[in-house]
Formats: sequence, C-alpha cells, structure tokens
Amino acid sequence: MTYLKVDLHCHSTRSDGVLLPEQVATRAYENGVQMWALTDHDELSGIPSARSTAEDLGMRFINGVEISTTWAGITVHIVGLNFDAEHPALRDNLDQLRTGRLARAHRIAEALAEQGVEGAYEGALKFAANPAMLSRTHFARYLVQAGYCEHIQQAFNRWLADGKPASVPMQWATLEQAVSWIRAAGGVAVIAHPGRYKYTALQFQSLFEYFKELGGVGIEVLTGSHTLEDYKTYAKVAKHYGFLVSCGSDFHGPSEGQIDLGHLPPLPEGLTPIWKDWW
Repeated sequence: MTYLKVDLHCHSTRSDGVLLPEQVATRAYENGVQMWALTDHDELSGIPSARSTAEDLGMRFINGVEISTTWAGITVHIVGLNFDAEHPALRDNLDQLRTGRLARAHRIAEALAEQGVEGAYEGALKFAANPAMLSRTHFARYLVQAGYCEHIQQAFNRWLADGKPASVPMQWATLEQAVSWIRAAGGVAVIAHPGRYKYTALQFQSLFEYFKELGGVGIEVLTGSHTLEDYKTYAKVAKHYGFLVSCGSDFHGPSEGQIDLGHLPPLPEGLTPIWKDWW
C-alpha cells in the first residue's frame, strides 16, 4: 500500500494553478499517479471535472481542499481530504474565506504601487480564472512577466513573503474552524508542508499537540517544498505524535515549483499512510 503512486496536494486554475482541473488530472495520470486529489485553496468548484477526468482515466480520486488558517500569527495551510464536497457548512464557510481574498488583493496592489510597481491588480487578474481567488502567486506571476524579477520565488523574497513590503496580513480561518469544517463534512485534516512555517521548536510542539487535540490526524512528510532533511524531520514528528502521513507535490504548473505530479519518492519506512483505507 505504501508504494502506491499517490499525490494528494495540487492546484488548478480554480485557485492559483495554471492548468484546468481536467488538465491536472491528465498530467497526474500521465506521470503514473494512481491515487490523486485536487486541493485548490479554499475552493471546491474544480472537484466535479477533476473527478470525472480522473475516473475516466482509471485513477482513484479523493475530494480535497487546502484551507488557509492563521495560528500564532502565521498562515498555516490545512489540507482536507476524503470529505463530502456538497456539505453545506463546508461550502458556506469557504465562500466567506474567498470574499476576504478579493479585498486583500486590492491592498497588495496598493502596497506594490507604493514600491513603484504599477498596474499590479490588473496584471495579476490576467493570471486568475476567478477574481475572488486572486492570491500572492498571481501577483508573483505578473511581477515575473513584467520584468520586475526573474522567477516567482524572487517575487516572494523581494515583495510578497511574510514581512516583505507587499505582504498584507489577513486573518484567515482559525485552526479550530478549519479542522471542524473538514470533520463535519466527514473528512480528515492534514497539516500541509510544515517545513515552510517559521515557528520555534516550542511553537511547533504546541501546534502539533493542539491540532491533534482538535481531531487533526495527518501531516505532510513528502511535499514539493520539503528537503530531504525535512522528510526525515517530519517522519519523526509523525511517529512521535501518531499522525497518519500524507504526500503531495503541491503542483501549480509545469514551469513552477520544485517537483512535478507523481515525482515524489515512496514514504519512509515505518509510517502509516493516510490513504491506507481508501484503496
């Protein structure tokens, strides 16, 4: 079971990816993925076409979403998996989160204008299929296209990352809310890419303990932004706290990110995959 080719974290044009949901499904299949989830940010509208394409291709499809939360002053992403995508409370609460994204996008554009970057809102909008889903990634793509920087990570490092000139803090859902929404819809909650969060050891301990107390059950060990050392670190975390383990490329597009769909290595030995009962 551990050696199934699984990818449970990726994005489409319904949030900040560059391919349509059905195109992401096809790419996953062509890369040998056997079990797949589309996990757009705070958004479920890509699930029907993703599921239809995946099932036509013979892949096992899992409903997914990546919910933005704020914990201890930092944005933490929680992936929900294997839930009822029609659950009314989950859908209504995600709708409210998306409403806040648009107002934040205007503030990001204003901050970039103060840094001498003009037309950022209109420029970012060209990369978004849905204005309500405008994100920092869409602004980063505009900054690259307009020649302000060479690649997306440079855009974040210079302007968009937390603490940078065009970083606009936003109060997302609480950790408790995100986990409760996912569980109410019959799904399981997973901490996404923990290696990206700038917490102290004590803060990480508090995060993991609180997440488990809320009913969170999983943690991503293998993901696109993790290093080999991160794999080892979070494998130990999973064993220590008794978390099930998830994996996903965090794919956004063919020319973005560090790893493609289906290109993650097998899980380290001794871990229990979150998909153990889904195949």
